[in-house]
Amino acid sequence: MAEAMIEFREVTKRYGGLIANDRFSLSVQSGELMTLLGPSGCGKTTALRCLTGILRPDTGHIFLDGKEVTELPTHQRELGMVFQNFALFPHMTVLENVAFPLMIRKMARGEREQLATEALRLVRLDGYLGHAPRQLSGGQQQRVGLARALVYRPKVLLLDEPLSNLDAKLREEMRFEIKEVVTRLGITAMYVTHDQGEALALSDRVAIMNKGRLEQLGTPEEIYETPRSRFVAEFIGLSNFLDGIVQSVEGAQMILGASGVQVTTVALPGAAPGRKALLFIRPNEIPLLSADANMTASFAAKVEKVTYLGDTMDYRVRLGDGAELRVQTESAKRFHPGENVRIVLPKVRCWLKE
Repeated sequence: MAEAMIEFREVTKRYGGLIANDRFSLSVQSGELMTLLGPSGCGKTTALRCLTGILRPDTGHIFLDGKEVTELPTHQRELGMVFQNFALFPHMTVLENVAFPLMIRKMARGEREQLATEALRLVRLDGYLGHAPRQLSGGQQQRVGLARALVYRPKVLLLDEPLSNLDAKLREEMRFEIKEVVTRLGITAMYVTHDQGEALALSDRVAIMNKGRLEQLGTPEEIYETPRSRFVAEFIGLSNFLDGIVQSVEGAQMILGASGVQVTTVALPGAAPGRKALLFIRPNEIPLLSADANMTASFAAKVEKVTYLGDTMDYRVRLGDGAELRVQTESAKRFHPGENVRIVLPKVRCWLKE
């Protein structure tokens, strides 16, 4: 395994009576793009600010490249930072903005302009050296901010909600821009966002935070496919939940009853007949069939609401006992409100309740 470039060890940070980070621990490997993901108030930005030195933890330790930096001033931490508000100087040209970190390090003008030009070439803006920030689009301004953060080749790149001020199309373009640049440079990066799409598209691993603690850590696929809690399942992707009861356990499988239907899934440790469970199903994993479909293990339902989403249709269907499920399918075949249908639950995950 690669050597850890960033490490939080039992970091706690309080704001009065509010605990923003609660014994938060996380290790980021060299060359890895790690995303801190979670809702507002979960502690992700506080963790980033403790890493930058803007905030000092109440307890715990922070390491960069094996060296403890908990008490070290920000300017000694070799960090590049990209912010959500671009933070460009309006009276400077693009080249001057990018060269600014080198100027305050007292680098000679010719050398800093050469390095700034190279950084702008990296983000495909070397044709805009003499432009003022106001002459650039939002996406171009953010790329200038990225070039400025990378110009002196810091050990770690930090990005705090960098795309939140861009429109949807620009956000999507910039995701790939950031991923490409970070990968090309082999730099370690920590990205903070509440946008699950950004986290899944960008990250080597995702750290989901909840109430100041690490809720789950894994690759985007692991987080999406095998969430370890209802919180993670609800925060990443769309989810359906049904209350169920274990009816039987047969070897490596168990049968659950939920909302008048029976499903078979992998047996969990501690599963026994009568044990309560919570079933979790993704809307895009539920086939929707015509009412006359003759398919084993399908269940009757009725379409309550239909929403057109372009290449997909979003349905709200109701089971016999009144439970509602959200189903998303390709838009080629259409069903209508009030129509009787059948559904299949081929991929059910679950957690046992206490």
